[in-house]
Amino acid sequence: MTQPDDSAQTLLEEPGPDASPGPLSPWRVLAPSVQTAPVVFASPHSGRDYPPDFIAASKLDVLRLRQSEDAFMDEVFDAAPKWGAPLLCAQFPRAYVDANREAFELDPEMFSDPLPNYVNTSSPRVSAGLGTIARVVTDSEPIYHAPLRFADAKRRIECYHQPYHRTLKGLVEKTKRRFGGCLLIDCHSMPSTQEAISLKAGNGTKAFDVVLGDCFSTACAPAVTDIAQQAFEAMGFIVARNKPYAGGFTTRHYGRPGNGVHVLQIEINRALYMDEKRITRSAGLPRLKRRIGRLMRVLVSIDAAILKAA
Repeated sequence: MTQPDDSAQTLLEEPGPDASPGPLSPWRVLAPSVQTAPVVFASPHSGRDYPPDFIAASKLDVLRLRQSEDAFMDEVFDAAPKWGAPLLCAQFPRAYVDANREAFELDPEMFSDPLPNYVNTSSPRVSAGLGTIARVVTDSEPIYHAPLRFADAKRRIECYHQPYHRTLKGLVEKTKRRFGGCLLIDCHSMPSTQEAISLKAGNGTKAFDVVLGDCFSTACAPAVTDIAQQAFEAMGFIVARNKPYAGGFTTRHYGRPGNGVHVLQIEINRALYMDEKRITRSAGLPRLKRRIGRLMRVLVSIDAAILKAA
């Protein structure tokens, strides 16, 4: 069984553009001194560095904006380097730029000027107000006082979204070269509201602790998803698969099992580890981290041969 490596980890950051009022870096990577597992972890929605100009442009205060975060997921999975795998964390908040979207999924109703033809204006995410630049927070409350200009959206995407994905792509490709295959775990959390985490089961509903999304076995080999599900269930978690969350842009875009890249999205019920109204850590966070450590031990022990291209 793989043992954790408690040696020093490396923190890598990419400097943000000097002209940007946002965070000092669009991302950070917690990396082991030597990567020993064919696994990469990523947390695209736990960023909490809110640029002052974004707050000024919003009709919502920071606490309301933070409702869109997958808050503290970077902390929940921060033991990844001890298990020989890197963890990529977005520093910017989801409400500012959503890293789990196409680069240009934008709602034309949000802008005072026309959008270029290459922009995707008709995706279900855009229709819901949750494109690359969100129109609303996750409870459908509008974010902005006034329309934006496309130049502002383009700057955000070029300064934050694109550097994040360049880094993620590099980690995946490096892992695949080293091990012959790569498993990317995209780390998310889900609201604990009954509608968000339950499905009809017989005459009632069944609430879940974890939802595993592999785009219905197109983004990850079913055997790999099975391993993750069995690990969660062995620890007492109630697990669903693909419903209500099958996987976002990262899962769909990078998941190519036939080419040796498997992507599994993990959604964790926020009630397990945080106060959702105040966006604060709860007493459940340390226990969840210990249990996720056990999951990591299982995932990094996966036979790399299962991940290799068919």
